[in-house]
Amino acid sequence: MKPLIETIVSPLVDHPDYVEVTVEETDRKVRYHLTVHEDDVGKVIGKNGRIAKAVRTVVHAANSNTNKKVYVDIM
Repeated sequence: MKPLIETIVSPLVDHPDYVEVTVEETDRKVRYHLTVHEDDVGKVIGKNGRIAKAVRTVVHAANSNTNKKVYVDIM
């Protein structure tokens, strides 16, 4: 799932070298922490959060084979 998130986000930002995804997994949830350069946070979130919502939708659809809740945090 990490490569999927990196593949989606890297073309959107001006500093793709700063894109980093970390994973925190428990019994009931998987939380992906997406960290980008401070200048690129707005580009990843998008106007009214549209891009962030689209990223979360794709990740949720790709992870639909498990019963765990999926979260994507953008920092």
